[in-house]
Order: sequence, then C-alpha cells, then structure tokens
Amino acid sequence: MCGIIGGICQNNITPLLVSGLKRLEYRGYDSAGLVILNGDNALQRVRAAGKVVNLENNIDSKTVNGKIGIAHTRWATHGEPTTKNAHPHICNGDVGVVHNGIIENFLELKIEQQAQGYHFSSDTDTEIIAHAIHQTLQDGDGLLAAVQKAVKTFKGAYGISVISPKNPGHIIVARSGSPLVIGVGEKGNFVASDQVALLDVTKQFIFLEEGDIADITLDSITIFDKSDIQVERKIKTSKLQNRQISKGDYAHYMQKEIFEQPQAIADTLESRITKDKVLTSAFGYEAKDIFEKIEHIQIIACGTSYNAGLVAKYWLEDIAKIPTHIEVASEYRYRNPIILDNTLFITISQSGETADTLEALRASKNAMKISIHLRFATVLNLV
Repeated sequence: MCGIIGGICQNNITPLLVSGLKRLEYRGYDSAGLVILNGDNALQRVRAAGKVVNLENNIDSKTVNGKIGIAHTRWATHGEPTTKNAHPHICNGDVGVVHNGIIENFLELKIEQQAQGYHFSSDTDTEIIAHAIHQTLQDGDGLLAAVQKAVKTFKGAYGISVISPKNPGHIIVARSGSPLVIGVGEKGNFVASDQVALLDVTKQFIFLEEGDIADITLDSITIFDKSDIQVERKIKTSKLQNRQISKGDYAHYMQKEIFEQPQAIADTLESRITKDKVLTSAFGYEAKDIFEKIEHIQIIACGTSYNAGLVAKYWLEDIAKIPTHIEVASEYRYRNPIILDNTLFITISQSGETADTLEALRASKNAMKISIHLRFATVLNLV
C-alpha cells in the first residue's frame, strides 16, 4: 500500500520526509523516493528500489536540502518495482508529483500526451498526472488552478501531492478515493496519507473529504471542495502515541500485529458489548432498524482482509444463521453482480483506503437499498 508524506517548514524538510517514510513502512512497499525544491528553486529528486534505507543511503544531506518537499513509498501497480518507476515523477523540471491510487484511463491519456510531444520515462500511470498538470501550467494558470483542471480528466482513485518551481512555497494536494490528511504544525504545515507519518511534528490534523483540493503554504491552508468552492474543514487532535505505531522489539510489523490481537480485540469491543449482547447502536444511529431487515450479507475485501472475511462468514452463518457471501473486491467491482434485497454489504480494509474495496463499496451504494460500510482495523486483519 503506497504512502505519501510532504511538507513545508522553516528548516530542511529532508530528514522529516525520510523519517515519515520509515513510519509508513508498515504498509508494505517496493521502492521509495523524494523530491525537494532546493535553494536554487529547482526540483531535486532521489529514488531507490527496495527499502527506505536504500533511499536514505543515496541522499547527500549537504546537497539534498530544501524547505519544501514530497516523498513516497510505492507498491507496484502499473510497471515493475524499479527505480525508474518509483515516485516522485517529474515533468520537464516544472512539476513533481507523488500519487496513491490508480488512474484507470491512463492509457487513453498517455496516448493523447504522447501525441502532444510528452516523453515518458516510466511505465506508471502516475506520470500522466505530472504531464497533465504541466500542460495546464503552460496556459498561464497557477499550480492550484492547474491541478483543479487536470484532476477533472482523471478516472479512478488518487491522492496526490504536487510541488513546482513555478509556484514555490506551495504544495497542492487532491484526494478522490485515496485518503489524505493535512498536519497543522507550529513550524510549518504538512501532508500525509496516514497521520502516523507526521506524529513527530504535530498532533493536529485536517482530514480531507472526497474531492477536496488544498493549497498548503508555510502559514496557511486553503481547501476547496469538488465544486472548487472554498470550504472549512475541522482540525482534530490525534490520540495516537508513538509506541502504538513503532515495531518495538518485534522483528517486523506482522509479528507485532499477531501479538497485539488480544488487546486490539479487547479495545474494539470495549463500550460496544455488555455481558449478554452487542450494543447495536455502536454500528450507527439507524443500525437497529437496518439489522432487523437483513436477510443476506455480502463481504468484500482484499488480501489478508479477505481471509478475515472468510472467518467472519463462518461466524455469521454459524451464530447469526444469515447466508453470507464473500468475494475479492477486484473481482466484484468488474462484474455485474446480482444484489438481493435486504443485503448488508460489509467491506473490510486494514488501511481504510484499499482502492478496489472502496470502488466496490461505491458501486454497491448506487445499487443497494441497504448499505453499511464497516471499517475494521488490525483486529480483523487476521494473519
């Protein structure tokens, strides 16, 4: 699962980008990279296949130095896990982009951009994002307007962060189907795909909503909704502690999650269960009325979350006596399923941002009379 971190601050941003990438290692990845806007107002990029430590070893702290930058850990979708396919991607030295998600119409856009003279140095769908923004910049638009126009041509899911020498001092971020969070700090402002990447610099976060685009500077954050209307989003204080997200004495994150399952289950059930029953209201305001109508259950998930769904199917049929079906999200979203009346649709995602699972959920909401999204964390990401 790809990870994003970026920021603009009063000091060199590079150490923060590297430490943030290390905090995102638990998500899994195959390459890493960063790009900063240096003192000469030029984009300076470093990338490496493999672990973040490979990237760190390639960084010369004396030369890779700037107050604004973005970074990424990649899990290969389009293109092999190589250095050339690692993010960030740059177009003509004017646009640097990192991207989570999948642009589904990238082949169509790539053909158009090649006809316009754009050269592709990677096999990724992300590179079309950099070219699309660059093309709009040529029309005289600022970086914010360029991103606002470019994203309207994309089909699929994306969480992107963009910087440019044409608009130094700004990071533009946009989200559609792939979460992004803005960290509000005392010495700068930051962005990440997961708040855990920013806990060293802030506990104050703005969670962008679907379709939001934000313009982030050293001392301001301006957010626009999917209609390009300026909006306000609440700042929330995170309760996460560093000990909750570090590996500690464990060999790897999977081992840590295995040993944490008893406590995770206890924490999840606390305040949601009594001696003899589950508190239905814990599932939402209208849950009681909805649950009384349920005749079928459909579970959608990917990977280890799918394995968790298999266990849930066993429990639901054995205990609740409700027919339960489970399917891999990537298969479900690309066919025309028959959805029975009064079906409870459950999606399971460890990260909450699995692209295929989210798309399957959106499709179900358009087709079903009853739809509830239950987001389970590590407790149901069984291994």
